[in-house]
Amino acid sequence: MTGLLLAVDGPDDSQPQSRPRLSHHETYEAGIELKGTEVKSLRNAARSIDEAFARVERGQCWLYNAHINPYEFGNRYNVDPIRPRRLLLHKKEIDRLGDLLNAKGMALLPLKIYFTKSFAKVLLGVGKGKTHIDKARDVETQTADREIQRALRDRTK
Repeated sequence: MTGLLLAVDGPDDSQPQSRPRLSHHETYEAGIELKGTEVKSLRNAARSIDEAFARVERGQCWLYNAHINPYEFGNRYNVDPIRPRRLLLHKKEIDRLGDLLNAKGMALLPLKIYFTKSFAKVLLGVGKGKTHIDKARDVETQTADREIQRALRDRTK
């Protein structure tokens, strides 16, 4: 990622639920094509990417189920909050994503929405669904790390 990252006012829009479900192989930064008052609504932190996913179709990358609330002071210029939004990537990146997603079990999920300078960006993660063994191994490492931290904290008291 290049450029200055400006935090969007409000809660962090990362998608922590995707970590237990996917093992991320690569990440991509893409611009989002927005219409009307969607930028103002994004700046007001009125969005959710919990159910969102991305897909490559007909040589373009699309973001589905990303909910951006209508701008409260906008009237007829507000658009559908859950409409598909085109993601702005280079042609080579789209081709590479298409090849990656053709493999069995691969998924493309948005991990974070943020602003770089004045442009709305989304961080996409390409990953494969975790098996029960992978999830169990993650839980074991998390509990081991937690116990180590607890022992170090108790030792310093």
